Amino acid sequence: MTDNSESLVHKKLPTKAWPNHWKISNIIDGRSLRIKLTAAALDNLGDEAAARKEVLNHLHGALFRGRMIAQERLQQGSDGLDTARLLAAVQDEVLHALYDYVTVHVHRARNPTEGERLAVFATGGYGRHVLAPSSDIDLLFIRPYKASAHAESVIEYMLYALWDMGLKVGHAFRTPADCVRLSREDVTIKTSLLDARFLFGDDELGHSTIETFREEVIDGQDYQFITDKLAERDNRHAKLGNTRYVVEPNVKDGKGGLRDLQTLYWIAKHIKHGETLEDVMQSGPFTKHEYAVFIRAARFLWTVRCHLHYLTGRAEERLSFDLQPEIASRMGYRDRAGQLGVERFMKHYFLVAKDVGGLTRILAAKLEAEQKKKPEGWRRFIPAGQPKPLPQKGFAIDGGRVNITDDGVFKKDPANLIRLFAIADETEHDIHPDAMTLAARSSRLINPKTREMPEMRDAFLKLLVEGRDPGLALHRMNEADVLGRFLPEFGGIVAQTQFNMYHHFTVDEHTLRAGEYIAEMDRHGGEGFELAHRLFQRIENKQVLYLAMLLHDTGKGHGDQQVEGMKTATKAGKRLGLTDAETDLIAWLVGHHLEMSETAQKRDIADPATIVRFAAMVGSLERLRLLYILTIADIRAVGPGIWNAWKGQLLEDLYHNTEAALRGGRTDERGVSMELQMRASKSREALQERVGKIPTVMAEMDPSYWTGFDVDELTEHASKLSSTETPVISAQVREDGGGVSLLVAGHDRLGLFARLAGTIAAQGANVVSAQVYTGPSGFIVDVFILQDGKGGVFAAGDESRLRRLESEVRRVFTSDAPISNIPTPAYRREAAFRVIPQVEIDEAISTEYTVIDVAGRDRPGLLHDVATVLADRNISIHSAHVGSYGERVFDAFYVQLPEKFTQDNILSLKEQLLDVLRRDEPDAPRTPARSLKQANAADSF
Repeated sequence: MTDNSESLVHKKLPTKAWPNHWKISNIIDGRSLRIKLTAAALDNLGDEAAARKEVLNHLHGALFRGRMIAQERLQQGSDGLDTARLLAAVQDEVLHALYDYVTVHVHRARNPTEGERLAVFATGGYGRHVLAPSSDIDLLFIRPYKASAHAESVIEYMLYALWDMGLKVGHAFRTPADCVRLSREDVTIKTSLLDARFLFGDDELGHSTIETFREEVIDGQDYQFITDKLAERDNRHAKLGNTRYVVEPNVKDGKGGLRDLQTLYWIAKHIKHGETLEDVMQSGPFTKHEYAVFIRAARFLWTVRCHLHYLTGRAEERLSFDLQPEIASRMGYRDRAGQLGVERFMKHYFLVAKDVGGLTRILAAKLEAEQKKKPEGWRRFIPAGQPKPLPQKGFAIDGGRVNITDDGVFKKDPANLIRLFAIADETEHDIHPDAMTLAARSSRLINPKTREMPEMRDAFLKLLVEGRDPGLALHRMNEADVLGRFLPEFGGIVAQTQFNMYHHFTVDEHTLRAGEYIAEMDRHGGEGFELAHRLFQRIENKQVLYLAMLLHDTGKGHGDQQVEGMKTATKAGKRLGLTDAETDLIAWLVGHHLEMSETAQKRDIADPATIVRFAAMVGSLERLRLLYILTIADIRAVGPGIWNAWKGQLLEDLYHNTEAALRGGRTDERGVSMELQMRASKSREALQERVGKIPTVMAEMDPSYWTGFDVDELTEHASKLSSTETPVISAQVREDGGGVSLLVAGHDRLGLFARLAGTIAAQGANVVSAQVYTGPSGFIVDVFILQDGKGGVFAAGDESRLRRLESEVRRVFTSDAPISNIPTPAYRREAAFRVIPQVEIDEAISTEYTVIDVAGRDRPGLLHDVATVLADRNISIHSAHVGSYGERVFDAFYVQLPEKFTQDNILSLKEQLLDVLRRDEPDAPRTPARSLKQANAADSF
């Protein structure tokens, strides 16, 4: 854990004055409640329905009072574990009072027979004496053998009463023998019974049931249970993406969440027994410090979960964007310079999840140590044989994994903290849990003095650049807190989040994934990344690239991420002993790591002025190669579905255009224009070789069209545009799965682009890219990339919907009817973000055109509304560069303004566009009871 993160995790939650400890007798007076129930029975003799109604009113009132007190205590600063225990205690009192009423006043057995004996248990979380506000209540009714009419009547009355009170009740009616048999067949049932807590009923039956279960199901079965629970955990993690660093985590079932803590508890209880959480964990495999970490994590996660349930009024377990600002506020997190309160809260969350992962690793190590003491009972836990020493002093292969030979290995030589991961990478072995645990505990040995040891620096840099799988090694180092200790600049972004919908992972997870993509392109490239792989072989200093990727986001949370990132990169480079030239190059890459992506996606890369400006910024071929590879890895690591072939094509085109300018030494507009024309001529020649005669429509297009598509795409266009009928409309799913490619060709007229955008929106499609080309004859060729509202392929698997889209787009060329049926924005999670609209109108970016940059909240029909404003002002669109980034859009339009368009006209146009961006702005998200807080969307990419 890094120095910065420690202050978040190791201090109490920032709250108001903490409530005093509660006593259930001060919340629900059990004796008084029973007197009221008895009075209800006596006052309504002969009228069972009236008695039942009055009884349920008393019980519901007691339950409501207890739950309200629990909620008030939570809001006043009580932790969630305390709240969950109070809710369970309240439920105990109400259930016990109900049971007493039923067995005394409704179905009384004065001298119960053997078959009428009944014991009632709480199972699941309720059995562990914790209950979330909206969780189910799981009850187990135990009978000695066959069911009796009396027992069934008692159970039926209780269940219907609980259901009528609005409670969700899970129940089972079994014998002790049933419990044993079913537990042997199903580990879920076994786990439920492991949690079982006797509530009321026949004490002897309840006690004997637990004893029988322990003797016949628990004792001597530790290995199988542990194997089953760990496999269950792995399957659960796999279903949820197998990472704890997703920005909308599942508090209950996600990796590092409450279920992982419960798995540790179940394993410890199965081995050590015990009744309460504290009993089990203190007598289990953890030290006092590890126990404290466990309880601290449980309190934090339960606090988050209780707030989730109270806010939503349901058993909501996903910490979604719309709930994060409200919960952050309730738990006391406030905005600070450079960092939103919601981002501070989520960083705390992920640090706690990381702690849970550390506890799991510790438990695995201790289980293996136990097996060594009991090989006959733990035969399958570790391969037989003695550790085999490695050439590197202090390390050995133990059970097929790299381990340490003694506990002093790291203390004797802190550089061994880096060597551990380097040896694992070199030998292609996993790391033994013992070694990982000791590395995590020893990470503080890396300090300002030791991190400058030449042997430590050399081992790290060699692993980073020459390792077999540096991405895996860096992930392991991060898990053990070694990476953040050695590279404190990286330590500052561990568990850091950005409050926007564009990024799918925490900053450190994003960075490490980007590093994996860098290594992948270095070693074999892969389909679609052939150019990056070739360029890697020509890079003069790979170390610079790997370090730049590791440091590229270290400026986040401190202001302008590129400016601040340059500062942190410079500091890191000097400490790592790099030359001034290497340090300056890394700092330059970090300070400009967004430039190539923004230029490719937001600018007309066929405009010579764009290439001139970009080439001047880059300055050399080496920088261009490095920046190209860095940009690809950065985009790919944002999250699933973000990278696609058309983004790759844009970057590749920008690379080639800039490379030609730099290689030829002609970085003026005239020289760049000539180079673009040469590339366009080569594309025409390649197409002509394939198709023979080029359609007239294509032949008249300027170089920007010919350099905007590869030969395969141009061949597809030629087959469509050879038709004499106009307009030409074609929608088909892209081979890369990035969306639907919609080709539109026909005669242009003012406002056509706006009508096309509106028609597309009315069909439920979202435009994520638009390439607009106009020939001298007024014939346009537009290519739109379309997705659905969730970032998937539009109309996936629905061919008829694509044909309907084509038909509606074709009507635009023959009809002036207003566009209607554009879907109304349905904001849910997006409403949590405050998005500040921005409009910039710049006449200096391009020589021939005015560039209008528009940024604001994404919504259906926004492109149509913006384009309509331009059309109404008689402004013709030369090209449009549309990009969706989570909850917002950044669109750039290259336009020709009418003659005599004054500065006042420009200002009024800007206001009109801002009005469009503010339109349909959502209110704050709501639950059925209240409005929730919003937070500013983080403006970083």
